[in-house]
Amino acid sequence: MLVLTGIAIIVAGFLLRFNPLLVVAVSALVTGLAAGLQPLAILAAFGKSYNENRYISAVYIVLPVIGLLERHGLQERARTAIASLRGATVGRLLIGYLVFRQLTAALGLISIAGPAQSVRPLVAPMAEAAAERQGLAPGGDRIPAMAAATDNVGVFFGEDIFIAIGSILLMKGVLDGYGIVIAPLQLSVWAIPTAIAAFMIHGFRLLLLDRKLARRA
Repeated sequence: MLVLTGIAIIVAGFLLRFNPLLVVAVSALVTGLAAGLQPLAILAAFGKSYNENRYISAVYIVLPVIGLLERHGLQERARTAIASLRGATVGRLLIGYLVFRQLTAALGLISIAGPAQSVRPLVAPMAEAAAERQGLAPGGDRIPAMAAATDNVGVFFGEDIFIAIGSILLMKGVLDGYGIVIAPLQLSVWAIPTAIAAFMIHGFRLLLLDRKLARRA
């Protein structure tokens, strides 16, 4: 029962609003000691877990870099760049981003872009600049929301083409449980028509947005 002391520490630490990282570390330390582990063994377990999951820590490096770039005018530069392009519209810009997002997700490069990495600092400001050129008044959430939706559609329907993604493995496990044996490659191949349909439907929505902005202008 002493091993469960770690859970009580987590509950108490969160209730008292202590630093979550410190609470979890202390809880793990107490749990290890209660289980009879030596301090060096506990430290080795910490190191092994960090080494196996170190990619999770990358976000703590990427986000400050993005914040620093934004402070030094990243969004303004993005808006200026798209404003200088002739023929640039919200629909065309986001369709291009949709193609990029689906292709990279199909190759397993899901974290190469996303709401924090690319939509907020680059894609949304560029789309807003294109919308203003088309006559839309500055401000509002419609264009940033459409940029975020484009990112979600691209990655959601593109990632299933990659055979080593978690959703493919989940579907294979569920089918195996019902006695349906199927290779992950077959699931990936059948995800291609769905990705194409998603591209056409969302691309049509983006073209409709261009038409609405053209009428308003």
